[in-house]
Amino acid sequence: MGFTRRLPQAGTSWTRLRQADAGHPSRTAMMHPNIMHGIACNFAFKRILQVDRALSSSMPPLRSFVCQTRPPPSPSPRASQIALKNVPTSEAIQKHRNSLANWFLQQPNEERQFGPSFALDSIHVDPIIRETSLEEILKPSPYLTIQNQLKASCNQTISLQNLFDLNACGQPVRNVVMYGTVGTGKSTLIKKMVMDWCHERLPRFELLIPFSCEDLSQSNAPISLRRLITKKYLHLRELVPTLGTTNFRVLFILNGLDRLNLDFHLAHTELCCDPNEPIPPSAIVVNLLRKYMMPEASIIVTTRPSAVRRIPSKFVGRYVEVCGFSDTNLQKLYFQMRLCQPGCVGVSGPPTAEEASKQDNLVEMLSRNLERHNQIAAACFLPSYCWLVCTTLHFLYFTNSVPPPQTLTGIYTSFLRLNFSGEVLDSTDPSNISMMKYVAKTVGKLAHDGVISRKTSFSEEDMRRCFEVEMKKESELNFLDIFRSDVFRFFLTPSVQSGKEHTFVFTIPIMQEYLAALYVVLGEKKTLMDRVGKDVSEIISKVSEDVAVVLSIVSKVLPLRILPLLFNLIKIFPRYFTKFGSKDHDTIASTMAAEMFKEEDYFNDDVLEQTNCSILGVEGPMRHPDDAPDDEAFELFPIFTVGLLSRRNRSILDQLGCPITNLAVIETAKAMKKKFIQKIRKGLPPPEVMDLLIFLHEFQNESFTTEAVQSLRTINLSTVKMTPLKCSILASVVGATSHEVEELNLGLCHLDVNCLRILFPVLLRCKKLHLPQNGLGPEACKEIRDLLLHEKCAVNTLRLADNPLTEQGARYLAEGIAGNRSLRQLSLLHTSLGNRGVEVVTQHLAQNQHLKELDVAYNSVTDETALALVEEVKRHPTLKMVHLYFNEISEEGKQALHQMRKDQDGIRVLIFLTMGTDVSDHWDTILNVVQKNLSIWDRDRVRQHLGMLLDDLRCSRRQTVNPWKKFKFMSVENKVKRMLGELQ
Repeated sequence: MGFTRRLPQAGTSWTRLRQADAGHPSRTAMMHPNIMHGIACNFAFKRILQVDRALSSSMPPLRSFVCQTRPPPSPSPRASQIALKNVPTSEAIQKHRNSLANWFLQQPNEERQFGPSFALDSIHVDPIIRETSLEEILKPSPYLTIQNQLKASCNQTISLQNLFDLNACGQPVRNVVMYGTVGTGKSTLIKKMVMDWCHERLPRFELLIPFSCEDLSQSNAPISLRRLITKKYLHLRELVPTLGTTNFRVLFILNGLDRLNLDFHLAHTELCCDPNEPIPPSAIVVNLLRKYMMPEASIIVTTRPSAVRRIPSKFVGRYVEVCGFSDTNLQKLYFQMRLCQPGCVGVSGPPTAEEASKQDNLVEMLSRNLERHNQIAAACFLPSYCWLVCTTLHFLYFTNSVPPPQTLTGIYTSFLRLNFSGEVLDSTDPSNISMMKYVAKTVGKLAHDGVISRKTSFSEEDMRRCFEVEMKKESELNFLDIFRSDVFRFFLTPSVQSGKEHTFVFTIPIMQEYLAALYVVLGEKKTLMDRVGKDVSEIISKVSEDVAVVLSIVSKVLPLRILPLLFNLIKIFPRYFTKFGSKDHDTIASTMAAEMFKEEDYFNDDVLEQTNCSILGVEGPMRHPDDAPDDEAFELFPIFTVGLLSRRNRSILDQLGCPITNLAVIETAKAMKKKFIQKIRKGLPPPEVMDLLIFLHEFQNESFTTEAVQSLRTINLSTVKMTPLKCSILASVVGATSHEVEELNLGLCHLDVNCLRILFPVLLRCKKLHLPQNGLGPEACKEIRDLLLHEKCAVNTLRLADNPLTEQGARYLAEGIAGNRSLRQLSLLHTSLGNRGVEVVTQHLAQNQHLKELDVAYNSVTDETALALVEEVKRHPTLKMVHLYFNEISEEGKQALHQMRKDQDGIRVLIFLTMGTDVSDHWDTILNVVQKNLSIWDRDRVRQHLGMLLDDLRCSRRQTVNPWKKFKFMSVENKVKRMLGELQ
């Protein structure tokens, strides 16, 4: 009757575990054929709900597979409730319903922080539940591949409503054991079951009493069942005396039975049928399951697979397994409901049309990637990973506050807390090693080895090296067996990549980098000498003082004065080893610097963009999604490493049994400063600059960030896709200091009005601000106007080239120019101003007494407007250069402008490449601008203007007889011809 641990056999094959994992029931699709027919055609949320309504009348089991909306409460009381004449008793039950509903509606911080969550009393997506048997649990699983599982069907599915139906032999079921690996949704199902009862959607039971086995395990003090119930639920004190004496249909829920050390042997747990008799809580649970105490009560137990056998099978009426989302239809439904909620965008009230479109596009991209990327679909079999995907997307797309309320490291740390908080690997082992600590030592080592060797798939030999290298004790074998049964599939899964079917990959690829970072910061990365030295140091420290006292006494009697001297030398070893051990912090800092600034990763996308692509895929032509890239990039590894050192993440890790000391953080930060600042000053490409900003944001260390940002005087983020989240990170990190930024380049960054608003405090402090090629329109010009009019504006160079500002935008900019005192150079090149826009700017120039250079080239300006502008420039006290090339200026206009320049020395007007019979002094400036914009400007129009420049060069060359001037003309002509050739 007792539980006996089943140990792994010697030489257990990791390949066999892979095969067992591939065919594990929790990975097998179990959709009812009618349901598959009903929802396989269209995955859109509305369509699924229509199918649900159409089938609900004839198919009650559909509840377990699709969205559930809250039905109205039962209109009439049940017969047994009518028999309850005692009004106070009925009121106690209703109070109990309300109390449980309020308690189970409370969401953890992770849900409140990361956006909207499901209200379990109104809408929910249930994972699939499958009826099994103890024999099936103990025997090896069939050898199925994940691809076959997606197509497989199973007739053993069962809904929550039918768990206590008669079994196959027609016998009543009183005890149900519900099991599942970590992350499959056991706890959420129990919460849903409680909420169903609270809203009278579980008519089978008149009273439901849930217990947390973690709570029960905190005390072994004897207590009666009735006292235990009133202790947890005081409002049931009037009802409890009648339990066991009336025909109440009672359901006990025992959540997390693996936390209790149960013993069904009579020699250790006596029989007890009296609910008033004080006995240990574990004995109460045993007697309830034996049906010796309150035999009429129904009981549902949740547990991890390794603890299923703690309850003898003769006391179990039905085994059910929670299998997660074993079909991509359920995954898509979950994502649709989660990401399209009204509050998902972070504002109250219904979303705007633009926000709703953004949500729909997000779900559509995710759905397409699920269809074409089998590895992601395999990962999302676990509802907890679906939650992680939604939370990450919410962070990436709907964060716009400064500073961002969360970090990427914080999301993954909180995700692990949701799944492993308070979990110990084996509650029967006195060591009580935390599950997360064991994962960090074993899976973390595997992850770190993969990062160092730049690989993501692992062979059987890799698994054996990381998990079985130190199997020396019986307890270690027990730990490995439990890990394989309960946790392995949470982190690792068989690869679906062609040619690598016999290898494992991390269920979520980013988790490999997170666990590798955790392995490093916890100090698990040690050489053999480090481990031996630490053990010797601890031993010497423990015995040194006692031996020193004994030797001092003996040395006074015997001539052995040399011995204390020798032993004092030995005592130096612990102090020396402590100093030597401090070099671990230097090692961590060096590892982070080396991984952070790898030159081969310089031209990759920034890490947030990589994270986004890993979830949503890459749009456009690409290799097969399950094909590995030519070279793996692990750029999140150093960012996770430093993120884990932040105060908040260390606090969470401490709850998971993985403490990191404050001293370790301080020493590591000191070691990092020198290495990082040296790299920063050498200059970095734009994606690496963004990664550095993310690195500083994840660290959450103000002093370190301040010193690093002060070394980053020029910030070049051109071509980086700046989302509101990245803008928030930039504003938060740069906002850590008050110094001015010499130059900020945000060209071709997909900025919009919202991004400009987020960045406003940073833009104020920039001396040179580059905003070209961002698609900024008139609304953005309002923000730029406010920026220029701000009393603290430090911008002296502003480049807005290649933005469709239009005439309306020019009006806002002109207001800003008129009231600004810092601006010296303004580029409005190719901004669709037209004559009216340039005229508006011209009218406001007189009010600005500081501008030195104005570029309005390529704006369809004609002769009259150009002449008026130059006339105004001549009267301006500081403006000395005007760019007017690539405009609609005639030859006569050119001559007039050239004459005006002669009349007013010092005014430089850039129109053509020639000046009479000579080459213009600024021909290279004009051609360099054209060369940079060949790929984005209208090809036909550029070709037309280059042709005009070429004709002008040839005409001027023919007019001169100076051979040196002819040579200069020919040289410039050749460059123009090369540009025309590129356009072809």
